[in-house]
Amino acid sequence: MVDIDTLMRTIYFGNTLAAYVRAVIIFIASFILLKLFRRIAFLKLKRMAEKTKTDVDNILVRIVNIGSSFFLFVAAYVAVRSINTLALIQKIIGYIILAFVIYYIIRGLQILIDYAKTRIIRKRIDRDSSADTSHIDFLAKVAKVLLWVFALLFVLSNLGYNINTLLAGMGIGGIAIAFALQNVLADIFASISIFFDKPFVVGDFIIIGDDMGIVKKIGIKSTRIQTLEGQELVVSNKELTETRVNNYKKMEKRRVVFKLGVTYETPVRKLQKIPGLVKGIIEKVELAEFDRAHFKSYGDFSLVFETVYYINSSDYTVYMDVQQQINLEIKTCFEKQKIDMAYPTQTVFVKR
Repeated sequence: MVDIDTLMRTIYFGNTLAAYVRAVIIFIASFILLKLFRRIAFLKLKRMAEKTKTDVDNILVRIVNIGSSFFLFVAAYVAVRSINTLALIQKIIGYIILAFVIYYIIRGLQILIDYAKTRIIRKRIDRDSSADTSHIDFLAKVAKVLLWVFALLFVLSNLGYNINTLLAGMGIGGIAIAFALQNVLADIFASISIFFDKPFVVGDFIIIGDDMGIVKKIGIKSTRIQTLEGQELVVSNKELTETRVNNYKKMEKRRVVFKLGVTYETPVRKLQKIPGLVKGIIEKVELAEFDRAHFKSYGDFSLVFETVYYINSSDYTVYMDVQQQINLEIKTCFEKQKIDMAYPTQTVFVKR
């Protein structure tokens, strides 16, 4: 009969059987304790999340939801440290644990980025249901990609690779790519500039050179504008940041200047009445704010009056409605006062 003590003291691959049994027990105990710790922490956070109205607790629950595979390798690392094993085995398990740790850190940061992105988008849509949020989504994706790039460099550095050479190579390659894609990159950076500076947003009525229309979408590379004629105008973001943009949505009120001419035969007493008549008409119109009305000049075929008033609205349709109402009222008033408006005339002299 085999003596158990002798069997336990028997050496296999540099360790006694007792040491292997102890390592197995350490592995099982470590794994159970880690699983138990995760379960307790997870349940406590879950209960806290159910009691509070904020989303922060729910985010923490998602972050600490670590898989069992990670605990298996941690328990294995603790177990193999208790026996004589090859340093290579310990290194391999250590690198696997490092990879798991980095993965869960990056995953947690990505969850936080998604949470922040969702909150920002929700606030913008609450303020303006037609708001364009593509920039926020783009910046979130860029942040996630950068996280993985840094994580990869960190892992390579811990594996013993000289990342300085790699970074130098990436720098040279990056310069070559930047030259090849300089127009695209210029548009992307211009898009970011538009997002933060906000010279206009979706729904604004803008004028760029000879083109005008309503901003429908601000993309990564270009902005789409619905012109008054109905077609869609696509303008690169770089061009928009390098030219003057008139944004009529930013106007709190619109200044209107218009002229009208009456015939030279109009008596002086009627000419003196015209500024007061125009003032009275404008002051009765809702949203209109009278500024001035004057007999400005002698025209080629009329006596010219200039009127200035303000409309307390930036809407172009409102402006046209108000101007139409004022024009009709002036026409009606002048007919009652027997004031004749001028029209182009030409005198022809016939030589006999």
